[in-house]
Amino acid sequence: MKRIREFFVGVSLLFRGFATWRTAPGLMVLGLIPAVIVAAALTIGLVILAINVEWVASAVTPFADNWDRIWRDIARVAIAIAFVVAAILLVSFTFTTITLIVGQPFYELVWRHAESRFGLVPAKAPGFWKATGLGLINGLRMLIPTILIGIVLFALGLVPIVGVILAAILGAFVGGWLLALELTGLAFDARGLTFAQRRAALRARRPLALGFGAAAYLLFLVPLGAVFVMPAAVAGSVLLTRRTLGEDSPIAVAQTAL
Repeated sequence: MKRIREFFVGVSLLFRGFATWRTAPGLMVLGLIPAVIVAAALTIGLVILAINVEWVASAVTPFADNWDRIWRDIARVAIAIAFVVAAILLVSFTFTTITLIVGQPFYELVWRHAESRFGLVPAKAPGFWKATGLGLINGLRMLIPTILIGIVLFALGLVPIVGVILAAILGAFVGGWLLALELTGLAFDARGLTFAQRRAALRARRPLALGFGAAAYLLFLVPLGAVFVMPAAVAGSVLLTRRTLGEDSPIAVAQTAL
């Protein structure tokens, strides 16, 4: 019960980030710019995949050419769906990584505003180039496990019906965990904490991190959702970081929005 409650607290932290649209609307509008650019590029990629997914499924299953039509079609539809599920996971992660790098100056302003609402901005906050370098390095560190997880989900998606459902559910949780790790980068880096320390801290509060990340992941799947959610997720990640590190001040706990 405690884990379930903490999971939904994590969900609430993301939605509290949306309050930044009220306290700093100008900053949030700036945060839309890199999100729009990256989302447009990745959407084009997904559209190309969707258009050609039938051809891709046929290309990777030449062994099914001589099967009965019904079994051949079932196999290829399963593979097509598996490709789409794996692609969504990869695109969700890639979107966050690339957008944070491209929009570093904008999201740093959003992050600083959110930090200032709950106390002093960490003194160790890195400059633009260092923050960009850290974001790129951490993103590359997470790319390999993301690809491996994508392969596992792809294989799971090959199992008709049950496999597809499980792949979608696991994709939300795995994708959510990766998003939580990535989105808290600015806040953890500003506190002088390494990627390994960030991962360990979030793992200690896994239900909280999963609630935050899974909610972001699901909203990212809504058309144009990723564009509008991204700046709010950056703001909400400050709350996630502070709660994870035990930095909740009496004032911060009393507030219900940024």
